[in-house]
Amino acid sequence: MLSHGNLASNCFTLRDCWRFTGKDTLLHVLPIFHTHGLFVATNVTLAAGANMIFLPSFDVEAVLAALPRATVMMGVPTFYIRLLNEARFTRDLVTHMRLFVSGSAPLSADIHREFYERTGHAILERYGMTETNMNTTNPYDGERIAGTVGQPLPGVAIRIADPETGRVLQTGEIGVIEIKGANVFKGYWNMPDKTAAEFRDGYFISGDLGFINPEGYVSIVGRAKDLIISGGYNIYPAEVEAALDELAQVRESAVVGVPHPDLGEGVVGVVVPANAGFDDDAALTAGLAEKLARFKQPRRIVFVDELPRNGMGKVQKTVLRDQLANTFK
Repeated sequence: MLSHGNLASNCFTLRDCWRFTGKDTLLHVLPIFHTHGLFVATNVTLAAGANMIFLPSFDVEAVLAALPRATVMMGVPTFYIRLLNEARFTRDLVTHMRLFVSGSAPLSADIHREFYERTGHAILERYGMTETNMNTTNPYDGERIAGTVGQPLPGVAIRIADPETGRVLQTGEIGVIEIKGANVFKGYWNMPDKTAAEFRDGYFISGDLGFINPEGYVSIVGRAKDLIISGGYNIYPAEVEAALDELAQVRESAVVGVPHPDLGEGVVGVVVPANAGFDDDAALTAGLAEKLARFKQPRRIVFVDELPRNGMGKVQKTVLRDQLANTFK
C-alpha cells in the first residue's frame, strides 16, 4: 500500500537530488507496470514540469534516434549494455545529455567503466524497491562509485542489521538492509501478519544484503535468498560476479549455488563471454585465483549466449538454479 504521501515525498526528493527542471526532456523507455517506469521516471518528470519522449519499449534504433532530443535517460543495465554494442552509440551522440540513471538490477563495475570511457558520462546508480520507491542514490555532484548504490536520500534512514537477531551492525559489516522514511509503504494489503513480520523498530526489512562503507555509500551483495552456503562458508554472489566481470574475457555473469553432495551447495558461475565462442573455463579460474579466496571461486563455469532476465532486466536466478540443479550430481 503506497500512499500519495509516499510517492510525493520520493518524487520531489529525486527531482531535487537529480536536478530535474522544466528544461529537461526524459527519454522514457521503461515499462510502466513497474515502480521504476511508473513512479520514478514518470512522477519525477511531472514534478519538475519536464518533457518526456515516451517510447513503448526499448528498441535500439528508436533510442538512437531519440537521444539527440533528450537530456536525461533512465534505464536498466541491459539497456546500456545493448547501447554499448552499437558502434553508432558515440560520445558525440550524447555530449549534450545531462544524466544517465540506472536501476532495477545491479550495474556491473565493468559496464560502468566502459560506458564512461565511451561517452564521458558516469552512469548514476541508485537503489529502490516497490515497497519503498527509491532509498539511496549516487551523487549528482561528486563521485559516482561503480559497484555502489550511493548514500541514503534526504529523509531516508538506512541501517544494516543481523538478519536473525536484528542487532545493528557496524560500518563495513554485511547484513540485511533496513529502511525508514516517508517513502516507505504502509503495509501489504489485507496481510497484517506479513506486514508486522517485515518491520522491526519502525524499519522495513528489505531482504537485501549489503554494507555501508566509511563514506556512507551503500553496497548490495545480493538478496538473502541468493546467499550461498558452501562447506559452512557464506558466499555472496555479487562479490564473485564482480570478480568475474573484471576479467577481460567476460561480458557479464551471474553466480548461483546449486546442490552439492559434499558441500551442501556448490558455486556455479554463468558467463556471457566478451567474444562469442570463448569457453576456456580454466583461463577464468586462473584469473580469479588472486581475486577470491578458494572457497568463493566457482567450482563450475557455464558459458551462455545471454542470461535469463525478467521484464525489468533482472537476472532470473531461480531459472538458473533450476537449469543447473544437477551440475554436481
